[in-house]
Amino acid sequence: MSDETTRPKNLRANAVPTDGYVLSIDGKLKARYETEGEATAAGTKLKQNFPVIQVSVFDAVARTYAPVELLEK
Repeated sequence: MSDETTRPKNLRANAVPTDGYVLSIDGKLKARYETEGEATAAGTKLKQNFPVIQVSVFDAVARTYAPVELLEK
């Protein structure tokens, strides 16, 4: 793996993040990202492979969820 490519940090199950953006899958916080764009891109990729799951991006600073939806073709 190159130095430019970094994996998202895994979260502890009982910790609520205080910064960054977190991918929420079926109501569980999974992976933390530095930018909303990275989290949304990861969520969109998951929704393409598994359209039934509920995916949203949690903004840790504002404490809000933004749902990730697939675009209709």
